[in-house]
Amino acid sequence: MSVHFLLQESPVGYAVYKVTKEPDTVGNRLKEVQEAVQDLAKFGKTVQLVGLAPFQGTQQALDEINSISEGLLTDYLKATLETNIPTSKKVTLGVSEKLLAGSIKSEFPKLVLETPETSEPVADLLRGLRQHGAKLIKELSEGDIERSILGLGHAYSRAKVKFSVQKNDNHIIQAIATLDSLDKDVNQFAMKLREMYGWHFPELSKIVSNNDQYAAAVLKIGDKSQLSEDDIHDLAAVVEDDEAIATAIIKAARVSMGRDLSEQDMALVMQTATRAASLAKYRKSLTGYLSSKMNTVAPNLAALIGDTVGARLISKAGSLTNLSKYPASTVQILGAEKALFRALKTKGNTPKYGLIYHSSFIGRTGVKSKGRISRFLANKCSIASRIDNFSDVPTSKFGEALKRQVDERIDFYATGAPPAKNSTVMEAAMQSVMADMELDDPTAGGAEDVVMADGVTAKATEQAIRKEKKKKEKKSKHADSDAEEVTEKKSKKEKKRKSGEDEDGESKKKKKKSKA
Repeated sequence: MSVHFLLQESPVGYAVYKVTKEPDTVGNRLKEVQEAVQDLAKFGKTVQLVGLAPFQGTQQALDEINSISEGLLTDYLKATLETNIPTSKKVTLGVSEKLLAGSIKSEFPKLVLETPETSEPVADLLRGLRQHGAKLIKELSEGDIERSILGLGHAYSRAKVKFSVQKNDNHIIQAIATLDSLDKDVNQFAMKLREMYGWHFPELSKIVSNNDQYAAAVLKIGDKSQLSEDDIHDLAAVVEDDEAIATAIIKAARVSMGRDLSEQDMALVMQTATRAASLAKYRKSLTGYLSSKMNTVAPNLAALIGDTVGARLISKAGSLTNLSKYPASTVQILGAEKALFRALKTKGNTPKYGLIYHSSFIGRTGVKSKGRISRFLANKCSIASRIDNFSDVPTSKFGEALKRQVDERIDFYATGAPPAKNSTVMEAAMQSVMADMELDDPTAGGAEDVVMADGVTAKATEQAIRKEKKKKEKKSKHADSDAEEVTEKKSKKEKKRKSGEDEDGESKKKKKKSKA
């Protein structure tokens, strides 16, 4: 099939070319034909520039390129095609993008669209346009195409990164992985510190059980022989203002059976304590960061099952989007894959729960009800993750409602108290969210009476908009009622017709019997 026109989407604008010399469709793979495409002098005789529609700025170029990548026909491109191509006639247009070709075909049915996938001559011609396009357009100066490509490429990539909101969960995945590594490091340093300082002050390990407080107490005490009654307030500040513990530390230091340490050994102990305290501080700040990030990205999942367990679910799934696509049965055993496959291999009992076992709901449930609660909790986690992933406005109302449902279900298994219906709970949560959105809307309470340029006030404009909405709602209600009446009339007619047919059939049967 011969090609009449070509569309080139360049960074500077849309260019439409007319094919003046039809390419050889039989020997297009010959070396001479391929070299002719590479040669500007020969290729310039094949195509002729019909029209150029330049972009007015970087923003328009970005909007157009985004539409092209999605296969959408913009008004600007539509006007360009209508101006430079006889769309009412049956002509063939070569387009590089397959999705865009489908949109153009739906708008201009008489056009015949060809792409590089469907036509080899179109692929060769478009490749030649990409190579010689800057020289075929006389309006362009040297380097214009390169600068446009650079600027548009940066803007397009920046917009893609900003648009991908789901990539925000990557920080959650990295944070929970770092937190797991920190837990191991903090525990290891705390154990080593207790062993090293236990030679000097073994009684402190029994008095202070918290690892973070133990490291801070070691830094504050140092050499136990230097400890006095004057240090009681400083010690109390380290152990959460508990003067009883501080007094016990001072008394134990006086009668301690530990031996003295050399300066080098004490310096090593202090370095280990400093490292353990800094890691504990960093872990605390990272936990706060993870909590704030979860409240932003997945507030409902965090409100339902907690920040740490919710982050582990997202990390195990790979992203919040993947987690939202998982069924509840997969969420239930997420993290217990080894046990699942081992059970399937040995034909044993499959695991009842994976990562959700670490939630507080499973821990405070009876042994007989753990499996049922894990299924119920996995179902609610699946719902919460879908709400978080696909909702435009982040809110934790649904997560709080789902958490109350799980609590009620636990009480139901324990005491038999009937839980609330799911439809009632979700409807109440939805009304709460809508109420919050109305409070945030600045025009909900009525706009200020500000005079516009044409003399119309903002309040009057808002009132007119609200009246139009009410009229549309009334019309839709009337239309629905009319449609219901029509359907009722049709159903009555159908019933009458069927009853008439049944009567006719019975009368015919009676006549046959009488004849027989």
